Amino acid sequence: MPLPYPAPLAAELWQVAEALADAARPVTLRHFRQRGLDADNKHAAGGFDPVTAADREAEAAMRALLARLRPDDAILGEEAGTTPGTSGLTWVLDPIDGTRGFMSGTPTWGVLIALNDAGGPVLGLIDQPYIGERFMGGLGRARLDGPHGRIALQTRAPRPLDQATLFTTFPEIGTAMERAAFERVARTARLTRYGTDCYAYALVAVGQIDLVIEAGLGPHDIAAPIAVIRAAGGVVTDWQGGPAHGGGQVLAAANAAIHAQALALLQEGGGGA
Repeated sequence: MPLPYPAPLAAELWQVAEALADAARPVTLRHFRQRGLDADNKHAAGGFDPVTAADREAEAAMRALLARLRPDDAILGEEAGTTPGTSGLTWVLDPIDGTRGFMSGTPTWGVLIALNDAGGPVLGLIDQPYIGERFMGGLGRARLDGPHGRIALQTRAPRPLDQATLFTTFPEIGTAMERAAFERVARTARLTRYGTDCYAYALVAVGQIDLVIEAGLGPHDIAAPIAVIRAAGGVVTDWQGGPAHGGGQVLAAANAAIHAQALALLQEGGGGA
């Protein structure tokens, strides 16, 4: 069962989450846009799934902090896997979501930090160190802290799908069937854009765009965006309308109305299966 979160506990958990982001920032920035940054390919048998020293060092810094501040909590990290815990809470860490963008010098990667209980994400943070923007949602927060001050997160109001802006990271999204399902939505949307990784989810939360549709995600890719978008008034599910925090197919929407429109197209002809 999900745990209760009285105000003192919520405040403590947010303090830890921000401390984790603060620990990862200087590590990632030390490597960003540095010539000679090397990347190992985690898919050596085929494809390209890069990991850099920045990914590994940032996750290590966050894990070391959790070992001191919340030693009873479990950890699920992209690079170092799972550390068991006894509290019923799990920190889900993606030290650099968008390593390809990081390697290319684009400032649209981010540090993802989420806290899950038995019901899924209860707190999420999307941090972009180079821009200095931190999107936070859950346990009483729905805000962006950045160089232009503090802004309340609020997703866009409903609009027809043919007036919507849709994002995904890769044009070649998922399998052929998943690609066909995505294309049904993209053909209807007014504007489709590619790239930006986790920053697209932040744009949903801050009311700039309407939809993000992706496939093949890991839990570390989506746990934090789920909490942030839900806190801002949006909806995040899989392509069947169920929970998405386990990864796989994800539909993130600014509101329930446009979520329903996109979900119907994804499922047309069994494409959401």
